[in-house]
Amino acid sequence: MRLPIYLLIILNITGASLERFNVFDFWTNLFRPLPRVDKEGFVPDYTPKEGQEYDFIVIGAGSAGCVLANRLSEITQWKVLLLEAGGNENFFSDIPIFAPFLSITPMNWGYTSDVEAKACRDLRGKVCYMPRGKVLGGSSVLNFLIYQRGHPEDYNDWARMGNEGWSYKEILPYFKKSENIKINDLKNSIYHGIGGYLDIDYGSYSTPLNEAFKKAGEELGYEWNDPNGEKVIGFSKPQATIRNGRRCSTSKAFLEPVRFRRNLKVSKYSTVTKILIDSFTKVAKGVEFMKNGKRKRIFARREVILSAGTFGSAQLLMLSGLGPEQHLKQLGINTVVNLPVGYNLQDHVTFSGNAFIVNTTNLCVNDLIAASPTSAALYMIGQGPLTVPGGAAGLAFIQTKYGKDLAKGRPDIELVMGAGSLAGDLFGIIRSMLGVTDQWYKEVYGRLTLRDRQNSFALNPILIRPRSVGRLTLRSANFTDQPKINPNYFDHPNDLLALKEGVRFAQKIINTKAFQRYGTRLHDTPFPNCKDYRFDSEEYWECAIMQTSITLDHQVGTCKMGPPTDPTSVVSSRLLVHGIKGLRVVDASIIPRIPASHTHAPVVMIAEKASDLIKEDWNMPTESLR
Repeated sequence: MRLPIYLLIILNITGASLERFNVFDFWTNLFRPLPRVDKEGFVPDYTPKEGQEYDFIVIGAGSAGCVLANRLSEITQWKVLLLEAGGNENFFSDIPIFAPFLSITPMNWGYTSDVEAKACRDLRGKVCYMPRGKVLGGSSVLNFLIYQRGHPEDYNDWARMGNEGWSYKEILPYFKKSENIKINDLKNSIYHGIGGYLDIDYGSYSTPLNEAFKKAGEELGYEWNDPNGEKVIGFSKPQATIRNGRRCSTSKAFLEPVRFRRNLKVSKYSTVTKILIDSFTKVAKGVEFMKNGKRKRIFARREVILSAGTFGSAQLLMLSGLGPEQHLKQLGINTVVNLPVGYNLQDHVTFSGNAFIVNTTNLCVNDLIAASPTSAALYMIGQGPLTVPGGAAGLAFIQTKYGKDLAKGRPDIELVMGAGSLAGDLFGIIRSMLGVTDQWYKEVYGRLTLRDRQNSFALNPILIRPRSVGRLTLRSANFTDQPKINPNYFDHPNDLLALKEGVRFAQKIINTKAFQRYGTRLHDTPFPNCKDYRFDSEEYWECAIMQTSITLDHQVGTCKMGPPTDPTSVVSSRLLVHGIKGLRVVDASIIPRIPASHTHAPVVMIAEKASDLIKEDWNMPTESLR
């Protein structure tokens, strides 16, 4: 590390402001790309020449793009180019518990929402921070590593919406195809796969808190189960994209093993600015991109594939003339095809800020433990607290009374138990990620002793069945201007009420015998802008939720999949853009209705299936799946 990590401890002890210190610049310096020390090494960089042709041009080396690059280049006669705006992962991005840190580095595009009416009210700038990966591996490098697919009926919903081939029975083989399950108890499960590129395992580290979580679930009548198996509702230990204690991103899983295939080229630091479309024939011909300050045009003999993510793909389509005609006209963009791009934006929102304090040491993972030489030494052998995936120590899925319209067994709330909490954020990293100000932190947690801050953990409820829908629009016709993002959180009143039920369920968990043996209590200093309400009243929690609720970084839906008869859809069930030849979208933006899942696993599945759809459409053999 170029700057001593203990500098941040000194700043907290002396009360120095992390905002004045500029924590973003500190961590940008600390996490700038470094050579990764592993046996696989980097994917070689390649720069296309002006006018060069490829069979397929894939835009974005994220959770979907890396899978596509691997699978399409299996056909040796196909020449595949993968374009990525970012660069390499590094040693620090491999460390699972460091996941929150990565959102304040150059690996993040740095998106923020517009000011929300009912969320992020007390965060810096009153906007929601929306991290998206700008690095080989995309958001699979920034996410919290949790591998969770959702409920089977989530995908049957997609099929019922007119998307042929997307029922759970039809897509389960694609989940299994990518997976290499390392958990012994699940290796014989019909729901899991062995031998795929993507390692799925538990973090190796646990404390008595993990056992308390399991027993609390049993006290409340819930099974300890596999949330990717037959039943989703229940308590579990997080399954994670982790390999030997280190992050297993899609870049490491799918790209690095095939990086020397002669028909696959990867161009880093290459920002696509436009898809080239013949306005007369309605055929996607290629792309325009920037690299090293130079603008180039390259061409696709077969297809251009957009895998730039829910924000990036929608933005590029509209900049290229594919989008709502009236909106594009206002910005001076010629409409090639009038499509509802940018609508149907959906996301999972989580309530952050609460802290639960225990009276026993060595139960929680805090900043001092994570920064210790012992933890660093253990990490080098794939052990210790640094291997906790994003700090998540336990998952619970429940159905509240606001989810009773769903079939039995379909959850609408998830709870994630964090090994630590915002109260113990001595280094200011979680605050910077969330957008929490120093002043807010001091008002809520400033009176706690250092011991209590370090002996605290989180139980964050997540709304995984949202009814509210937002929209993404262009800010201008210039790609360098980030789009306007309006998630529209809590627009539907039941969303706020359901999340409040999640807060109440967290209280039930800590009131069990399993947690009370450690004297577990909720820190009860009210949030600054909710002091007019009695603490723990219904009105207080509604206020608190709107102050610090944030995205779980699961944005989907802006290029909705649906049949041509669906006027709200952008792509077909084969992921081809309506009205355009030679252009597909393959990423989270095609999801018609958000599943009750962490979205990384579904996106990998979508890319696996899309690869076969492409091979079928070009009369190439596909692997037999079961």
